[in-house]
Amino acid sequence: MGKHKVFDPQDINGILPPLATPFDADENVDAAVLRREVRYMLEQGVHGVVPGGSAGEGYTLSVDELRQVVGTTCEEVAGRVPVVAGIIVNSTRQAIERSKALADLGVSALQITPVHYIYRNDDEAMIRHYGAIQDAVGIPIIIYNVIPWNYLSVDLLLRMMREVPGVYGVKQSASDVKSLADLIMRCQPGNRIYAAIDALLYPTFALGAHGAISQILTAAPGPCVQLWKLVQAGEHAAALALHTQLLEMWNAISGDNRLAVTKHALSLQGVPVGNPRAPMAPASSQQKDNVRQALAKILGDKQLQAAA
Repeated sequence: MGKHKVFDPQDINGILPPLATPFDADENVDAAVLRREVRYMLEQGVHGVVPGGSAGEGYTLSVDELRQVVGTTCEEVAGRVPVVAGIIVNSTRQAIERSKALADLGVSALQITPVHYIYRNDDEAMIRHYGAIQDAVGIPIIIYNVIPWNYLSVDLLLRMMREVPGVYGVKQSASDVKSLADLIMRCQPGNRIYAAIDALLYPTFALGAHGAISQILTAAPGPCVQLWKLVQAGEHAAALALHTQLLEMWNAISGDNRLAVTKHALSLQGVPVGNPRAPMAPASSQQKDNVRQALAKILGDKQLQAAA
C-alpha cells in the first residue's frame, strides 16, 4: 500500500469522525463499503477520519484486519484530510506491534488508549508505555483518555505532552467536561485537546476544544461539521439550536449497544455498514425508529434511505 500525505499534528483539528468498520454477514471486513463510508464522510466536509477506534470496533480487529482497514482508508482519503489510526490493546508489546503494522500506510497520528484490562497503572508506567510506542515508530500520538479504572489525571496528561516526544494531544472522554476545560486552559500552544463527550459537543467547542473525535460524529457527520462551523463563527444561538437536535440524536443512540444504533444511522444515510461483531446486540426495532425520527429532524425525511 502506497504512502500518502502526512499532516502535521497541529493541522489535525475540527470534526474527526471515528469510522464504523463495515462487516459482511460473516463478520469479515467489507472494504468496498468502507471506501463508500470514507467518501460519504468527505462529502459531508469532515476534517479528518479515525479508523480502528472504539466506534470502529478496533478492539475486535486482528493486526491484519486493522492494517486492512487503515490502509484502505488511507488509499480512499488519498491525502485530502488527516487519517488518525486507533489502537486499543492491553500491553506495550501489542501497541508497538500494531503501530509498526501501520507505520508505512501514511497515517498522521495514532489514537491510543491506556491499557484497560482490570488493572490500573501508575504514572511512571504510563509514561514508559507511551514513550516506548513513540520510540518504536515515531508517529505522533493522541492519548485516548477513556478507561474508567485507568483514567489518567489532567496533571499526568499535561506532563506526558511535555515530557514524551511525539505525544501531542489528548482525546478527553468519560463525560468529563471539567477535565477537558482544564486541559484546554493549561496545555501548551502546540498541543491539541479533542472532545469526546457526545452529548455536549457545543459547550466543548465553545470552551475551545481543538476538535472532536466521538461517535455522534459518525452517526451525523454533516450536522456536526455545521455545529463546528457555527461555533467557530461565533453564531452561538444557531449552534445551541443545532446542539439540541444533536442531543436528541445522541439520546436515541445512547445505550449498551449504541454502536449498533450508530451503524443503523449510517445505513439510513446510504452507507450499509452492517451490524457489530457478536456478541453485541443489533439495534432493536424501537431503537431504529427512535434514531430515524431524530435523524429526520436534522437531515429531513427525504435524505434518509430505507434500511433493514
